[in-house]
Amino acid sequence: MTSPELTKAARESFPIEGPGVPAPGAGGSTGQEPRRESTPSRFRADVAGLRAVAVGLVLLYHAGLSSLPGGFVGVDVFFVISGFLITGQLVTEIERTGRVSLIGFYARRAKRILPAATVVLAATAVAVRLFVPRGDWQIIGGDIAAAAIYVVNWRFADRAVDYLAADNAVTSPVQHFWSLAVEEQFYLLWPLLIVLAILAARKLRRGNVRPVLWGGLAVLAVPSFVWSIVETANSPARAFFVSTTRLWELAIGAAVALVAVRAARMPRTVAVVLGWLGLAAIVAAALLVTAKTEWPGYAAALPTLGAAAVIAAGGAAGSRGPVVVLGTLPFRWVGDLSYSLYLWHWPMLVVAEAYWGNLSLTRGLLVALASVVPAWLTFRLVENPLRYSRKISTSPRLALSLGGNFTLAGICAGLALLLTGAWAAAATTNRSHYAPGAALLSTAPGTAPIGPVPERFDVITPDPLQIRQGFMDVPDTNRDKCFQQVEGAEVLSCTYGNPNGATTVALVGDSKMDQWLPAFQVLAEQNDWKLVIAAKAACAFTSATVVKGDGQPYPDCVAWNRSLLNRLVAERPDYVVTSQSASTAVDADGRKSVDAMVAGVRSSWKKLDAVGVRVVVLANNPHPGAAVGCADKNRKRLSACAFDRKRHDEDPAYRMQRQAVAGVPEVKMIDLFDAVCPTDRCPVVFGNVLIYRGGSHIGAAYVKTTAPHLARALSDVGVPVVFAPKK
Repeated sequence: MTSPELTKAARESFPIEGPGVPAPGAGGSTGQEPRRESTPSRFRADVAGLRAVAVGLVLLYHAGLSSLPGGFVGVDVFFVISGFLITGQLVTEIERTGRVSLIGFYARRAKRILPAATVVLAATAVAVRLFVPRGDWQIIGGDIAAAAIYVVNWRFADRAVDYLAADNAVTSPVQHFWSLAVEEQFYLLWPLLIVLAILAARKLRRGNVRPVLWGGLAVLAVPSFVWSIVETANSPARAFFVSTTRLWELAIGAAVALVAVRAARMPRTVAVVLGWLGLAAIVAAALLVTAKTEWPGYAAALPTLGAAAVIAAGGAAGSRGPVVVLGTLPFRWVGDLSYSLYLWHWPMLVVAEAYWGNLSLTRGLLVALASVVPAWLTFRLVENPLRYSRKISTSPRLALSLGGNFTLAGICAGLALLLTGAWAAAATTNRSHYAPGAALLSTAPGTAPIGPVPERFDVITPDPLQIRQGFMDVPDTNRDKCFQQVEGAEVLSCTYGNPNGATTVALVGDSKMDQWLPAFQVLAEQNDWKLVIAAKAACAFTSATVVKGDGQPYPDCVAWNRSLLNRLVAERPDYVVTSQSASTAVDADGRKSVDAMVAGVRSSWKKLDAVGVRVVVLANNPHPGAAVGCADKNRKRLSACAFDRKRHDEDPAYRMQRQAVAGVPEVKMIDLFDAVCPTDRCPVVFGNVLIYRGGSHIGAAYVKTTAPHLARALSDVGVPVVFAPKK
């Protein structure tokens, strides 16, 4: 979001007029006398108050207020305000001087944006070091460094679509810097386009640069809006963060600055209605938009156009417009603090949650309210002194140097945290210990539970800290690039064991099938199997219509399943083993139901059975909660991380599997739960091995130790298999 100015600064930089054309002069002037259309500028109290609305929505949403499920639209409002203010300032400079000083522009941005941001980044690094588990230091340190140079939005975008990384996703205390990064990237592009527009106007000998500016704005906005719709439909998680899907929102604000003169002349009644409708649109978006709404896309037009309407109508609406509310002292005061409030509230919430656990609404609101204190101190002690320093204001080079030094400090803070985390992870890597895992257990069915949860192990393999620092403990399909991600319908597969083996075993399904590959690889080696695996993220093996976890359509999964089933029918492996975490699919009425999933999996199984392929269903394991983080924090009291065994029987996917298998006698089901949960309550570490790698996924290291249990289970359902432990 754009940085807020004090009332004094706002009076200097909130023009209600549309900027005119450049006066004669060097550096981008048209060489002709400008046709001035501006009116005297005055303070826009409604714009100051609109910033308060925007930051208020964001704070309440982040604090956990469920009645504002779309409070994040406050960021979209900030984008419009930013585009309006920056464009107004730049084009007013053209009118006054006949050119745009890029050095001056970036110097003003540097002294205004960077000092406060760096103070927050440095404070966040210290708070993370003190209160956040060390397993998160390395990732957050990288986030802080990326935030300091305003590219962190692309880092979050990549992380958002990484299915494996999502297992151990870290709630970054600087995640809110993604919007600041988008704005800074806009600030790099738009002033350059304005300079090109000035040069084009001079080349065309036009007396008015505004038509050329409209052309530059269209070049920025139209492709961005189109791409926003396309990318949001294809990859909403990525579309949320990247700047290419957001530039059109800032361009809307820029367009308002270009039409502000004419907007100020609209009939007052029209302006009043437009202004209030705009404010209502913002509130409606905050109330009606939910986490299930694909964002930004065309849906973001509601708060964006609403903000544009409030700003455009403010000059003509006067005291009968939204300014009657937005211009009041409380709104203006919060508006002045909005930049600092935005910077401080989120890291405070994240650090508080890391320290206390999940925050209640009351505690979340109190933390958000407490962020006013550091915000006000930053405003008074950092923002104001540097902004109003005569020495800095009169020396663009000094301002740029100041900004550069603050940026360097932010980078150093992030790197220091990153290196501290890396050192801690390296220290655990150097340890080694015999790690038998499930191999300690009897393979006889019905022998669990064997006793209480072990409280501690001198060494855990892999160490929880390694997992949290990026060591994924995943099957070889990740290394061999044959695990299909969420995006993509091509059936990728890998072959292990003996490619010419007499028995072919195919593993198919989602990541909950993929996780068992290491145990099957052990058996494939000893039984001369040809082992083929084809797995896709969040995609159950079924003929039903599958949806993503957020309830959105999953056409890639439907297409993948169709192709996979055709391939299996054609190739006819001896055995197909499948597992999944999804329990519902879409029925004929478009509703999610267990019956739809049962019908879908049965349909696929029967088609395989019809061509002589034997199907084995591997029971889904339940979700352990935050197992990796808990194990890292409770190394001497691991029982604190254990969960009730009955969670297995209550698991929706497991119950669906049992229901489905019960209606297809030729399909057999195996269950390795006792090998994963051998004690009174389910542990997260057993036999010196960390059981889970994140989410509900079992780590590759532990899965490999379950090979004897898998062999016994397969043998029990008629699959010829032997297991000989290595000596």
